[in-house]
Amino acid sequence: MSELLRTYGKGLVAVFFTVVLGWALVLIILPQLAMLERALTKPKRQLDSSIAASLEQDAANCANILKQYEAPAQSGASDGGLAIPSASAMAVPSPSTMAVPSASTMAVPSTSRMAVPSASTMAVPSTSKVSAPSMSNMRTGTATTRPYILQCDRATTRKRMVSDGEALYLNELHDLPLLTVSAETPIGQQIETAQKIAALAGTLYQGLLLEEASASRLSLGNFGAIAKPVLIPRSAEAQATLDATLSSRLMTLVGLRYSEGGNSYQRIGLEILTRTLFFAVSATALALLVCYPIAYKVALATPADRAVWLMLGLIIPYAIVELMRIYAWTAIIDNNGLINDLLFWAGAITEPIQFKRSAITVFVVIVYTYVLFMVFPIYNVMSTLDRNQIEAARDLGASSARLHWRVIIPHAKPGIAVGCIATFMLAAGAFSVPRIISRGLQSEWFSQTIYNKFFESENSNIGAAYSVAYTLVCFVIVALFMWAMRTRLKDFARVQ
Repeated sequence: MSELLRTYGKGLVAVFFTVVLGWALVLIILPQLAMLERALTKPKRQLDSSIAASLEQDAANCANILKQYEAPAQSGASDGGLAIPSASAMAVPSPSTMAVPSASTMAVPSTSRMAVPSASTMAVPSTSKVSAPSMSNMRTGTATTRPYILQCDRATTRKRMVSDGEALYLNELHDLPLLTVSAETPIGQQIETAQKIAALAGTLYQGLLLEEASASRLSLGNFGAIAKPVLIPRSAEAQATLDATLSSRLMTLVGLRYSEGGNSYQRIGLEILTRTLFFAVSATALALLVCYPIAYKVALATPADRAVWLMLGLIIPYAIVELMRIYAWTAIIDNNGLINDLLFWAGAITEPIQFKRSAITVFVVIVYTYVLFMVFPIYNVMSTLDRNQIEAARDLGASSARLHWRVIIPHAKPGIAVGCIATFMLAAGAFSVPRIISRGLQSEWFSQTIYNKFFESENSNIGAAYSVAYTLVCFVIVALFMWAMRTRLKDFARVQ
């Protein structure tokens, strides 16, 4: 700080720190606080007031629909209103009355003499032939059935509430009478019950709004959705086949899958999170294996004039937009792509290899996409190593493996740490690579799950919780990696 003040003066240093703090506040702190607030806020559709409002709307709609059946009954008409014949009321001819011509008596007309029936001669069954209870019967109570109406089916005060496991119902939680629009009662009684439910739900909704306005809406319930088990219906044969796989055994061993009461459950959120972190770590390790020799070759094993050309050859492809480079890979790995065409031409395969279904393909494209973030930090640190130390180690009889292990890697450790951290964070947050390369033929990455929560299912509160939890988990992994590498933040200054 004293050097900055002495070099630039108090005015410029104050401006510099103000700009940095403003940048951090606007681009980092405030967006993260907004995301955290959304993650801690219960989704609106899960609030008791929203459930009561939904019940009021369903009951009101049910009453309005049932009035369409009541109107023809008052005018004495036997049919009208909403013509929705039930499946049980439709007249279905029995097999004994259906005339089925035998093969010997069937006349097959030629195409030149085929008689095309006109619209006037075609037998079209009329709606009057459909056996359905009349509206007058439904009004007087002699009919006990009506067509299925979704809103009436949902118009009940025994509404299941959102809970973490305990079965809670709206009528029990808020002391409401148990009311249900039953199709077995007369139509007038159904309308009366629906209107009563709508009135009770409307009154409850107004009261709940006042209660929720004064109560805190922050909770950790959204984070629990990540580890929530989901029932997966499978046949016994499919479950046995799945249990025989190694991945399923590993998932069961760590508690991500389990069976209870003959049913199979999966913690889908945790399963996707674990799989994505494993893929990101694997992609980072693969990138390190590829980039370390390249960085060593350019920094220490190549004359300076040739190293410039090697660096240009490495950088020039990345002048193309990242999305264009990812789409270019689809022309290489498609069923009719470059690799399959060469293998067909060589006679090595008879059917195309499904590269889009292989996770290795995603790893390769991620390494290609983020290779510069790994190779440049390692190269920058390696280039500061005195070549005389390498010559001295060789003069003392050190092998190539011992030379790298005892001399080069310890010196390049800050660069390796920075490259691994940058590549891991980019791979963990990758969205375009797995989405474009796999095209939905592989298990989705956690970044895709977060996207789906925000934009596909419109459940942004759960998506925010997933995002915050994912960020914290990645930070913990990075901190553990820095501890394992014995790397401190000030060591990263050597990378520049």
